[in-house]
Amino acid sequence: MTITQIHTEIEQLSELRQELWHRLSDGLDISAQSEIKELDAQLVDLWETLRIEKARLRFGEREEIVRRARAEERLERAA
Repeated sequence: MTITQIHTEIEQLSELRQELWHRLSDGLDISAQSEIKELDAQLVDLWETLRIEKARLRFGEREEIVRRARAEERLERAA
C-alpha cells in the first residue's frame, strides 16, 4: 500500500466517522457508536501503517538497517 493510498483511505474513513458523529449528535444511536469504535481502530492501524511506510522509505528496509548496525558494531569491537 502506498502512502497516497493510505492517505486516501484515512480521509475516507475520517469523513465516514464525521458523518457517524453527526448522526450520533441527533440522538443515541448504538449502531453509530459501535461503527465509530470500529473506524477508530481502523484509523489507528492506518496511521501506524503510514508511519512505518514513511520510515521504510526514509531509512530503508528494517533488515538492511539491522545488518548495517551489526556490521558497524563488529567494526567498533575490532578497532
